[in-house]
Amino acid sequence: MFKRVNRLNRKLLILIVFISFVGILIGTGNNRRVSAVTDDIYEEIRVFTDVLTHLQKDYVEETDSRNLIYGAIKGMLDTLDPHSSFMPPEVYREMQMETKGKFEGLGIVIEKEKEFLTVVSPIEDTPAFKAGIQSGDYIIKIDGEPTEKMTLHEAAMKMRGPKGTKVTITITRETLKKPMDITLTRDVIPLRSVKYEVLDEGIDYVRISQFNEETASDFEKALKKLYAQKGDAPKRVILDIRNNPGGLLDQAVKVADKFIASGLIVSIEGRDKEQIMKFMAHRKGTLENCQLIVLVNGGSASGSEIVAGALQDHGKALVLGTRTFGKGSVQTIFPLKDGSGLKLTTARYYTPSGRSIQAMGITPNIIVPYSLGADEGESKDQPQHPLEKDLQGHLERIEAEEEGEKPKEGRQRVLDSQLERALQILKGVEIFQGLSPEK
Repeated sequence: MFKRVNRLNRKLLILIVFISFVGILIGTGNNRRVSAVTDDIYEEIRVFTDVLTHLQKDYVEETDSRNLIYGAIKGMLDTLDPHSSFMPPEVYREMQMETKGKFEGLGIVIEKEKEFLTVVSPIEDTPAFKAGIQSGDYIIKIDGEPTEKMTLHEAAMKMRGPKGTKVTITITRETLKKPMDITLTRDVIPLRSVKYEVLDEGIDYVRISQFNEETASDFEKALKKLYAQKGDAPKRVILDIRNNPGGLLDQAVKVADKFIASGLIVSIEGRDKEQIMKFMAHRKGTLENCQLIVLVNGGSASGSEIVAGALQDHGKALVLGTRTFGKGSVQTIFPLKDGSGLKLTTARYYTPSGRSIQAMGITPNIIVPYSLGADEGESKDQPQHPLEKDLQGHLERIEAEEEGEKPKEGRQRVLDSQLERALQILKGVEIFQGLSPEK
């Protein structure tokens, strides 16, 4: 046992030397300050190794060093923000499958709101969506196990599993008098992120449910099929990104680029203020003279907020609905040597006019509360979405200086209030001018 502990301590001392060296490389030139910082880290890691030694030597039962180290890393990341997390190898593999557009499970996008596991949005046409899981639902148990102390990834792994297997989740929501058990059968979740159709009077409707590796390509295909169906490029479009939790940054940028001919789409700024990434629009392939309405709500987060913010700032769209989630941070995935992964918040993003939407969200030009089937006498208010500002440990909002430029025709469907309002605008004579948010 003592040899095992000593080997572990030697490995940690090597890590300390590496951290000290990196501190010098990225320091500000103040060698005295760097030395003090690395000395502090050395002392703190010594405390960590002392605790680890006692756990392995004195704890009542034999401990697993891998579990201890992984647990320590998770605890360390829990002190940061709700979007930074450690992914053990099996979770990291699942995440990679998800971004490629397919996995097996229930189809729920979740976040932690304080200590509660909260549904951001169910993915369309999945077991969760069909069972009536709603944005804002709290999942308090999974197969009878309380979720209060689960990490997001632990909860996700418990809900995922082979097609055909069952899992019972216990939910609460404002309209329920007591918690409700819902038993769901897992299925393949094909993350087809783009749907489209032609609505009344030739108005094109495109729905993007998330941004995965295929989104930009599927979006381009949808536009081409709409063109072929009508014999003309889309001129009046409703882009629906409600309950879109985001995804891959480059895919969101490519979608926005279809409507913006030139200028900035989004800028990213990390700790080093001199290192700013800017994503610019390209004229080639831009939809010219397109009247565009973008539908958003509290489930529209991250990548969908980048799209809405860019189109709003450039005056290319009316943004309609309710205030968005407010996730203005960027996460980078770092693969680790043992097959695990680190998802770390590394930067904030800013809209073309320099707005940070962190913990604030995008305010629509036209605010329309959601209701369903109102024209049939059945009004159903959408549940209140949890927002970024409600998440424990969320990043505070920082203002940046302004950078540069400010398939079936006439399908019958039950319209929700937001979509109905968008159709009224595009059918009528209202013009796209003065696109400032309504107060």
